[in-house]
Amino acid sequence: MKLPSTFPRLKGFRFPREVIAHAVLVYHRFALSTADVEDLLAERGVFVSRDTVRLWIKRFGRHFADCIRTDRPNPNDKWHIDEAVITIGGKKFWLWRAIDADGDVLDIPVQTRRNTALLRGSPVD
Repeated sequence: MKLPSTFPRLKGFRFPREVIAHAVLVYHRFALSTADVEDLLAERGVFVSRDTVRLWIKRFGRHFADCIRTDRPNPNDKWHIDEAVITIGGKKFWLWRAIDADGDVLDIPVQTRRNTALLRGSPVD
């Protein structure tokens, strides 16, 4: 894992900065609990308490959250909806796919009726 060059020095900490950076990064990236991060580190042979993980997150979390936020692509303004009629168990359903300009699927609702007002008037649920 490549650490950002602006990551603060970790003088006086027991564990290397790579371990601390990994713990804080997985906490923020995957929305884990401190107990989950503690278990992940224990599987790698690093035994720390969840309170230690909490202190690392409190001290370095803002930096990693900012780095993750800047790495995310900006959402596109352009997107479109595809419509398809499918049969499930002998019944007709309408399948909608909301797709952005990059080709990423935003949502896939399935309805028993062709209700386009739902899709135009409100966000896709």
